[in-house]
Amino acid sequence: MRWVKLRQIVEFIEATGSAVDVIGDPDRGNQITAVTLDSRQVTSGSLFACVRGEHVDGHEFAAAAVAAGATALLVERHLDGPELASTPQLVVTDTRRTLGPVSALIAGNPSDSLTTVGITGTNGKTTVAAMLTTIFEANAWSTGVIGTLHGPRTTPEAPELQKRLAGFVESGNNAAVLEVSSHALALHRVDGTNFDAVVFTNLGHDHLDLHGTPEEYFRAKASLFAPAFASLAVINADDTHGRLLLDVVAAVEEMTALSYSVADLDDVVVSATTIRYAWRDCLVEIPVGGHFNVSNSLAALETAVALGVAPVLAAQALATLPTIPGRFESVTMDDGKAPPCAVVVDYAHTPDGLTEVLTSARSVVTDGAAVIVVFGCGGDRDQAKRPAMGAAAAAGADHVIITSDNPRTEDPTAIIDDIKQGVDQDDGDRVTSHVDRRRAIGDAIQLARPGDIVVIAGKGHEQTQDLGTDAVAFDDRAVARSFLQLSDRSPADLQHQESADLS
Repeated sequence: MRWVKLRQIVEFIEATGSAVDVIGDPDRGNQITAVTLDSRQVTSGSLFACVRGEHVDGHEFAAAAVAAGATALLVERHLDGPELASTPQLVVTDTRRTLGPVSALIAGNPSDSLTTVGITGTNGKTTVAAMLTTIFEANAWSTGVIGTLHGPRTTPEAPELQKRLAGFVESGNNAAVLEVSSHALALHRVDGTNFDAVVFTNLGHDHLDLHGTPEEYFRAKASLFAPAFASLAVINADDTHGRLLLDVVAAVEEMTALSYSVADLDDVVVSATTIRYAWRDCLVEIPVGGHFNVSNSLAALETAVALGVAPVLAAQALATLPTIPGRFESVTMDDGKAPPCAVVVDYAHTPDGLTEVLTSARSVVTDGAAVIVVFGCGGDRDQAKRPAMGAAAAAGADHVIITSDNPRTEDPTAIIDDIKQGVDQDDGDRVTSHVDRRRAIGDAIQLARPGDIVVIAGKGHEQTQDLGTDAVAFDDRAVARSFLQLSDRSPADLQHQESADLS
């Protein structure tokens, strides 16, 4: 088992230029084997980090952590109490800012042993990560992935992140691809991680419940593009904020900025299930649809080449891209027959993301065919984006069915009413709503005719729906498939399909 001395941690913090006041004997905690900010995960030899959260202050759990076997405490203030008297305390200005680098130290700085790529942006992170992983694997770089599809958080807290990276090293991986969320950057979860390249996809409206303003949201994303994290940045020049970021990074001597743009591509052809274009004298053919995925694939290709992968190998690799769950994913029939209408499920949960998905859907249907969208907005999250989501849906689709997403503790009807604020009254005849998401999906498929496309947006790969404090089984893909499988697709059947089909 790997361990470091507590005194080494003290010296490390001081070497970074941060102040640390040691209360107690630093040689008393001679073997630190783990670090955690959750007192329930403390084991003998742990360094317990007392982190102040929005609702809970970790300092209140210090005694419980010591009782569970914590060897030392990382704190922002000296904690008194007889139960803590013999436990060393490292007092720092900000435990969150200190936690990431210390977690990396205790884990053995695993990112240094991997070709590590961090991807940030409002939309596209998961898709770029999947594409880049496919390319790396084809290049014989065994790759670990951390992101939306691989855990409860897009980017885990620092101790878990470094532990997983260390696990990649122990398993013999050569590379790691990380989705880096704005939450992770604002909360310093990736501090201490050394990236070989960082990638910016785009910036839209999201997470203002945390960041407050679009400017702060962008500032959080942009913080990844600094020498402390990487020397190479790959940035989308088709995005307004991407161009701004390119200017910022270009002025940093220690960094190299590379841009990519769909405008540089030739012979781009996109369908609901495929993409094809010419790039670097190679033919790129990818088994995924959507115009926005042209940009996503270009981000992956250019990043891979910048890190030493041959262009022809990168292009050939994307031809073998597996299905990315909930990312413009076509819903197929269990019996292999062609569905009566096209149905795609996408994780789009921002105004820009929904606009992109509906634009792509429009581009792959014939003239006169309808685009039908089913979507909602999550509860207990960024309320300001709800009217904008309604406006995006009304602008991009012929028929709009507003429904529940993950309402959590909010009234789903109130969320739907918020969304409707962005819909003009003149659009009322083609905009309807139904709180029951399953019923809404059934209504959309019943409404569709051959040649039409139904877009089910918002939840993507998720297999549960958060209702109140409960998570119930719900998979958009399975629900849609259950309705598509009905041969007569009668209204009665659509409304009374057995709930067992949802599993």
